[in-house]
Amino acid sequence: MTVIGSTSPDSVVAENRRRALEIVGTIPYGLFIDGEFVVPQSPASIPVVDPASGSVIAEVAEARRADVDAAVSAAQRAFTGPWSTLRPSERAGLLWRLAEGISRMAEEFALMETLDNGKPLELARGDIAATVEVFRYYAGWADKIDGRSVTPATLQGWQGQTRRQPLGVVGQIIPWNFPLNMASWKLAPALATGNTVVLKPSELTPLTALMLGRLISDCGFPPGVVNIVPGFGNTAGAALAGHPDVAKVAFTGSVETGRAVAHMALGTLKRVSLELGGKSPTIVLPDADVEAAAAGVCRAIFTNQGEVCTAGSRAYIHEALYDRVLSEVSAIAHAMVIGNGLDPAVDLGPLVSAQQRDRVAAFVERARAGGATIDQVPVPEDVDGYYYPPTIVSNVQADAEIATSEVFGPVLVVHRYTDDDGIVALANDSEFGLAAGIWGRDLAAVLSIAERLQAGSVWVNGYHAVDPALPFGGWKSSGWGRELGPDALELYTETKSINIFVG
Repeated sequence: MTVIGSTSPDSVVAENRRRALEIVGTIPYGLFIDGEFVVPQSPASIPVVDPASGSVIAEVAEARRADVDAAVSAAQRAFTGPWSTLRPSERAGLLWRLAEGISRMAEEFALMETLDNGKPLELARGDIAATVEVFRYYAGWADKIDGRSVTPATLQGWQGQTRRQPLGVVGQIIPWNFPLNMASWKLAPALATGNTVVLKPSELTPLTALMLGRLISDCGFPPGVVNIVPGFGNTAGAALAGHPDVAKVAFTGSVETGRAVAHMALGTLKRVSLELGGKSPTIVLPDADVEAAAAGVCRAIFTNQGEVCTAGSRAYIHEALYDRVLSEVSAIAHAMVIGNGLDPAVDLGPLVSAQQRDRVAAFVERARAGGATIDQVPVPEDVDGYYYPPTIVSNVQADAEIATSEVFGPVLVVHRYTDDDGIVALANDSEFGLAAGIWGRDLAAVLSIAERLQAGSVWVNGYHAVDPALPFGGWKSSGWGRELGPDALELYTETKSINIFVG
């Protein structure tokens, strides 16, 4: 059965928590604006809660509209001043230096991410390693932002060329599920292309962003190039999205909030990129390896407690393998260890907040009331923290709430299917189109399905494989634009045509 709690000696968890709290004590209080930590203009602060215990571990400064204004002004001065005079190779050097700084502090960042978010420490370590690689990747792009020489099609005596130039001040709003890694996805390409940034981390998980601010200063970035303003969405986030001096806003989060961000940006016609939600399908074909498919389905949904936009939250299993795969998935889920993410033996940590835990639980209870079959081990009521066990929901209609809505927790909905040709229609029957996974041995059949799926990322015989060189983003309600890869550079540059009359 699923184990709730620590399976490592208490001293291991206690020592990791002591080290993490020690790091918390080194983070300066204040908003990171114009190269230094400053107190907010209104005496407001945000309590930071450890989701494994429910206890407050820190108070961070809360940014409001006046603070966002100050951050945008600092970013403007840096954009037209020292940042604009740096050669691309110098920007590349700073990004590389930042990557190496994060690498040196990898364990400190990982401990902080786990304490702040709740995720297992090993997963947090992987997030930090991925963050380093994103900054390294875009350091390599900084001196390769070039244009083209164009021979006009109809203009006689003219020569044409194009240039790609930075937008200016960019606002970036970061989610709480992968706090530092998601910040790198936005910061790195924006800085590589010569923009300056005002970054708003989630009010639930601001600590690693503030640590990053101090490291950015230590690495020698000019003041104002990066500004970090923790705050709430309806105050700091709204001020950033609607600010007239912000040229672009990049947002990762829910569809509902993404629509609000786009609406706020409309007033100034600023550019917007959105990485939103998903209800991603995983498909198990009749020739799939049962054990590999079951393990993959579990990885797709239970990684990071299911708090992943690409989570494979609805599984379509061919009837020939349905019973065997479902039995194996259930066995894996029941063997998972749930507990404090600072315990190295833990597979699933707590959800990020009591509100998120209760939201997930409500989805499942409504499905139960509607007649669904629920397979889970209940968490004891006397356990501290915001824990929710891996849950498998079956015997529901394809249009049921839990089968169509993004739950954002460790909840898998399983469906039996019989028609290989119809599986694409089933998988595409969603307002979302972020990701999908396919397990099968016949590569031709797999690729035929992959090409027809309405999803920005399709993984074959695996899941959650993300690389800095590959674009990431969604179709339909899952977002606008692509992050990572060369595609992200287009989010942060404008193309200018220069036409020269030479006679």
